[in-house]
Amino acid sequence: MIHQKYVDAYMEAWREGHVIFNQERIDLVRQLETEVLIRDDIYFDEKQIEQCINYIEKWYFQLEAFQKFIIAFLFLKYKKRDKLFYKDIVIVIARGNGKNGLISGLADYFISPGHGIEGYNVDVVANSEIQAQTSVKEVFNMKEKNKNFMKNFFSWTRTRITGKAALAEFIFRTSNADTKDGGRPGCLIFDEWHIYEDTKLINTLSSGLGKVKHRRRIYISTNGHVRGGFFDRFIEQCLDVLKGGSRRKNRFVFICKMDNKDEVDKPKLWEKANPMFSQPRSPYAEELFDTIMDEYLDLEDDPSGRPEFMAKRMNLPQEDNTVKIASWEDIQATNRPIPYERLENKACVGAIDFSFIKDFTACGVLFKDGDNYVWDSHQFARRDFIKEAKLKPPINEWEEDGLITLLDEPVIDISYMVDYFCEMREKYGLDTIIGDTFRLDIVKQALEAAGFRVLYIQSPHAIYAKLAPRIEMLFAQHRIIFGDNPLMRWNTNNIVVKVKNDGNKDFLKKDEVRRKTDGFTAFVYAMWQADNILEDEVEFFLDDIDF
Repeated sequence: MIHQKYVDAYMEAWREGHVIFNQERIDLVRQLETEVLIRDDIYFDEKQIEQCINYIEKWYFQLEAFQKFIIAFLFLKYKKRDKLFYKDIVIVIARGNGKNGLISGLADYFISPGHGIEGYNVDVVANSEIQAQTSVKEVFNMKEKNKNFMKNFFSWTRTRITGKAALAEFIFRTSNADTKDGGRPGCLIFDEWHIYEDTKLINTLSSGLGKVKHRRRIYISTNGHVRGGFFDRFIEQCLDVLKGGSRRKNRFVFICKMDNKDEVDKPKLWEKANPMFSQPRSPYAEELFDTIMDEYLDLEDDPSGRPEFMAKRMNLPQEDNTVKIASWEDIQATNRPIPYERLENKACVGAIDFSFIKDFTACGVLFKDGDNYVWDSHQFARRDFIKEAKLKPPINEWEEDGLITLLDEPVIDISYMVDYFCEMREKYGLDTIIGDTFRLDIVKQALEAAGFRVLYIQSPHAIYAKLAPRIEMLFAQHRIIFGDNPLMRWNTNNIVVKVKNDGNKDFLKKDEVRRKTDGFTAFVYAMWQADNILEDEVEFFLDDIDF
């Protein structure tokens, strides 16, 4: 077991009850002790750790125990190669914990003579120019205050800090990836990256890494309200690292958050999200605690501020059902038997989602049964796609259950869907099928040749805006029946609802490749014509017949 005094001290403080850890930090300690600190091919570069800490404390502020703990792992190296063990440092922490100050101190040290790597440029990247400038401005101000000494080692403007000896620069960038190439950074710092919806910016800027040694990417952020994007997927990977056994050995993950929403009402536990609050508190921490307490008490009079308080101060976003089509409990409520015996003489409408002929296709038939909507569906997929995409759900089991047909063919031929709907016509008298215009030439021609009436949707997103509130209500009222169909439940759970600027709602995928939504999309298409085609049951009385 290798040791480092700041690392040992922080973990020991937790074990002795002096600090309170959230579950992710507990998992980090266990992962470090079972997978990292037991290695004999790595070591802590004590000289760099001490120089970095001393530099920040001399010119910026006194570091807290958790910050020294993190810094130690920035300089964990291999013994036989001049190479860092951790290439990615991930810090997700509540607002007010000095993350921008830490960025400033680290970036300044990396371009200093003490770090000593020539051309070790540091780029800080944020979504807005104001946010991106924060750390560069802080370093600029420090240089100005101490210019008589600093001018010997640095030159600086409000947009660029340069280390003279290393010929290294600290600059800021904004999140317009279209106009940026990778450059030659030694370290990329992504500030408040929870807002990113994809990996385009990170991939573009990261393309320049590796041109100087000791490449690093530091991700530092609070949580946010953007769900289903890059942040959520990245955090899932980070949690896998903390569980142990992940192949991502070069990612250090430090997450501070409340473990559950009930803990928010216990201020003594706030240090789970705000490690600044561990005793003894600094004057800065005392002032921050009082500020957050005032914000917490204000929620009694203005509960509308709770989502922001939870996300930013407690690092625990509230589950907001406006961004999900339905809660998992409501989705599970669709698992009720399909009443086949009552559907034989009912009006029905079919629907098909045939957008991508190389992965998934879904089709089904929709009925109205009393107050409920019944969706009887089947899906098709290419077996090679399932293997290539490495989907997590048990697709092969669903094939055995008859929910999906896996095809050993280069594309999904429309003939499979035509055959399916012909069976539904024989079984239920199906006449009308709904589709969109994306592959209208293939779908419409084939289905009309088979004798079906085909209605097509010119703008699916326009009908989403119209149908979203109604479908959300039907899920909440448990008025949708899919049968025992985990494939449809998976499809539905992969849908997020985005409220657009005009107030209308749109259905989006959580992930374009691995989280398939085809079955749900076909269901929505059918709902578009439900009121026009499906009939409500009418009670039958002999008195109504004119003999």
